[in-house]
Amino acid sequence: MDISPIINGFGVVLEPDNLLYCLVGVIIGMLIGVLPGLGPGATIAILLPLTYGVGPVPAIIMLAGIFYGAQYGGTITSVLLRLPGEASSVVTVFDGFALAKQGRAGTALGIAAIGSFIGGTVSILGLTLLAPIVAGFALDFGPPEYAALGVLGVLLISSVGNGHKLKAIIAACVGLLLATVGRDTFTGAERFTFDSLNLAEGIDFVPLAMGLFGLSEILYNIEERHNQVHSPAKVGNVWPSRKDLGRSKGAIGRGSLIGFFLGVLPGGGATLSSLAAYAFEKRRAKQPERFGRGAVEGVAAPETANNAAATSSFIPLLTLGIPANATMALIFGALLIQGIQPGPQLVAQHPDVFWGVINSMYIGNILLLIMSIPMVGVFVRILRVRPAILAPITVLITLLGAYTVNNQVYDIFLVIAFGLLGYLMKKLGFEPGPLVLAFVLGSMIENSSRQSLLIFGGDPTGFFTRPISGTVLALVLLVAVLPLIRKALRRRRPAEEPAGRADEPVEENTP
Repeated sequence: MDISPIINGFGVVLEPDNLLYCLVGVIIGMLIGVLPGLGPGATIAILLPLTYGVGPVPAIIMLAGIFYGAQYGGTITSVLLRLPGEASSVVTVFDGFALAKQGRAGTALGIAAIGSFIGGTVSILGLTLLAPIVAGFALDFGPPEYAALGVLGVLLISSVGNGHKLKAIIAACVGLLLATVGRDTFTGAERFTFDSLNLAEGIDFVPLAMGLFGLSEILYNIEERHNQVHSPAKVGNVWPSRKDLGRSKGAIGRGSLIGFFLGVLPGGGATLSSLAAYAFEKRRAKQPERFGRGAVEGVAAPETANNAAATSSFIPLLTLGIPANATMALIFGALLIQGIQPGPQLVAQHPDVFWGVINSMYIGNILLLIMSIPMVGVFVRILRVRPAILAPITVLITLLGAYTVNNQVYDIFLVIAFGLLGYLMKKLGFEPGPLVLAFVLGSMIENSSRQSLLIFGGDPTGFFTRPISGTVLALVLLVAVLPLIRKALRRRRPAEEPAGRADEPVEENTP
């Protein structure tokens, strides 16, 4: 393996401007993680217009820092307030808040910081080793393979999204429909434009993302939390004892591996990784009853896993051009805005972006470890600011950011429309993530499919004759059919069990 690109990547990261953007990104990420309800997805959507004026390397380094920085920030509210700032920190509430009630909030935060650093670092090493291999393999991809991958990505993300699977699939279908709005790339015909010149150019990604993730989260957050008053727990000694470190080292190691592998999977992400790591530790524990009552392993495992997953989710984005979760879809859009197409050619065409972003994570994790413990007191003060004060400021920044994209008032109306749509979706139990992911992948699926059909002379069976696309489509069928098979088996088992039980008394009473 040629390590010269990796070394050059460190040279890119250590440039003063890029270091500054890395620092800004992780600080913003930690702050956003502390604010319940907003999250990295909404923040990245709001800040997308600010990336126009900087180069692709500092822009993506900053957005990446926001993403993995937010994972630790969410821990602070989980431990101190029993209020997860991030979905991936929900599991941390169980034992983190219990430790805080015992006067050990500092221990919980310290273990979380150490686990986050180790999990993130292990995942970055895996990213450094595996990403070029995956990218080299993906050089054989053509339009049929991209079309198959896009379909698999949408299906997986909609299938494993939070909430009801049917609702996730419906949201993904709406995203695919929105991706078709505008002029047909091949024929120039207008589709779903309703004679509007603004819609003729299609729906811009930035207003859609800012509305669905930014404005909708603010509206929902105000309604859910504006009447709640919390009193943060006191933070004592932040550095954990040798005994706590001994109990946590196994959980940190296993959480790193679980987070890395689940983060690579489309739809896996930090939330699923933290749940899986916590469940695994509880199942293998000699005293599982300790979990939920202040077990340090119950903080170490999920916090390590969610940071490892946040890092490894960059592998499918950078090497295959497929976002593994909703936040990756926003970073995908940021790369497209910069004129860079994520995918197999990224390593060869833009090595400064590829290795600059990966190597910036080493620096970012060190900065997070250094800053997280001393800044806990600052974050606790931020938690005392009323949402009624923060919300109007955030809305103003969101709308101004949308206007600066094209200097059109029309984009502000788009943000408001998608903000209301996102708010209604959350109220009805629909997640906006599958919609945004399908919207991002929709154009790739349509263009690649039509290019493939031109190559195959209109014969759709050509997708199955190519080894890679045929294998991917077989996985698509498997993912689609597997839930139906499981459902059929569950219906069959209850029907068989009563029959067996009914026969037993008859045999006993027979002389």
